[in-house]
Amino acid sequence: MVMGVKEHYEHHLGNFYSWMIGDLRSKVDSFSRFLSQQGIIANHGDLAADLAAGHGIQSLALAELGYKVIAIDFNHQLLQELVANAHSHSVEITAINDDIRNVAQQIHNAALITCCGDTVTHLDNLTDIRKLSASVFAALRPGGKAIFSFRDYATPLLGDRRFIPVKSDENRILTCILDYNSDSVTVTDLLLERTEAGWHQSVSSYSKVRLDRNTFISILTGEGFEIELNDFVSNMITVLAVKPAS
Repeated sequence: MVMGVKEHYEHHLGNFYSWMIGDLRSKVDSFSRFLSQQGIIANHGDLAADLAAGHGIQSLALAELGYKVIAIDFNHQLLQELVANAHSHSVEITAINDDIRNVAQQIHNAALITCCGDTVTHLDNLTDIRKLSASVFAALRPGGKAIFSFRDYATPLLGDRRFIPVKSDENRILTCILDYNSDSVTVTDLLLERTEAGWHQSVSSYSKVRLDRNTFISILTGEGFEIELNDFVSNMITVLAVKPAS
């Protein structure tokens, strides 16, 4: 049975998401370096929003850079982790449990909005991606920037290549299985966990949009964005888009 994305995170992936991602500090530092390479700095009082913030990789980097950060995610468990991580890193982050498509209702005149980690493909379809892009555009101030990243699902993985070993240690083994449809990808997260009674298997599937780079760029420019960066960064298509100053 294929779950909705929110249900998949609530009942399955949210329970081991942080473990899957790995060392938080190194991920925060990596995003901080990316911001520096793009010349992105915070002026006093600048507002940044982190959409689908998870446990806080982008939010922490933005807060450490000096932004006033609002983190939005639909998963309460991960937001609780984010708040704890902000405390341990001695930064302030406002966490909001909401759908990221409502960003323009929550945020006004943002200097920067991040939407990273394959988030846009988690939406239901291209129509929803257009709605998100329009909402991000509305939430930014003139001259504000948005950073998006997502995986390229344009070319299907076939046969054994559909099975992707994600992470393993002495107690957990996570494998991701991809099944390609015409306009979506069914993603199955298969987790094996060691218990006192032996190995326990848990499985959950959800759908992602088969989004390609050119389609996404067309959506952004159609909303009025100008594109500053369109490249692969850490194996993810990464786009830096700007709302024109006038």
